[in-house]
Amino acid sequence: MAEIDLETQLQKMRADWDARARENARHYVDTANSEWTDDAFFASGESTLSEEILTDLGNICQGKAPADMRVLEIGCGAGRVTRALARFFGEVHAVDVSGEMVQLAKQAVKDHPRAFVYQNNGKDLAVVPDILFDFAFSSIVFQHIPSREIIENYVMEVHRLLRPGALFKFQVQGAQDLDPTQPLDTWEGVSFSEREAVDMAFRCGFDPRYRYGAGEQYFWLWFFKR
Repeated sequence: MAEIDLETQLQKMRADWDARARENARHYVDTANSEWTDDAFFASGESTLSEEILTDLGNICQGKAPADMRVLEIGCGAGRVTRALARFFGEVHAVDVSGEMVQLAKQAVKDHPRAFVYQNNGKDLAVVPDILFDFAFSSIVFQHIPSREIIENYVMEVHRLLRPGALFKFQVQGAQDLDPTQPLDTWEGVSFSEREAVDMAFRCGFDPRYRYGAGEQYFWLWFFKR
């Protein structure tokens, strides 16, 4: 991929995701269905909660009651998972680069007064209150980001906001990297090898304790703040 400055990448990410939201937001959030009903869309978020959170409460809660936990979500899209998180945890703060998606996510959590959604700039968490979080989560988000610089900056920002010992559980693209001869793509993001993921964790102040799915599209990482 030709060298493209950071601001151009961020502008394209925002514009592309706004366009996808206007076309068919729920499909682009979860491509398993092109015509999601409300019930089915939010049930899919509950499924993510069941599969990725409820099966991993020891690492996530570390003895704390979920109702007492403050959680951060990166890339909330139309609020599919955000609403499920808000039904389970005491407080949820979520960000997305797309203003169109943010409006949909706010509507999704309108009945949850301790769920907060912000439009961010696509690279950091400056819009989030400077408070400590007990857990951070991101699902099917970094697979779409075409820049390691942006992804690593997010990881550093999560480190800034997590309490010591807390977990950032997230996915990156583990499959083959983008064709460097092709133009910037905000759908198929940059990939990470196992070594690259581990190195990023250490640079950002995390203990990369577990990982699953190296070499695959959904490469899960468990980064614990040191």
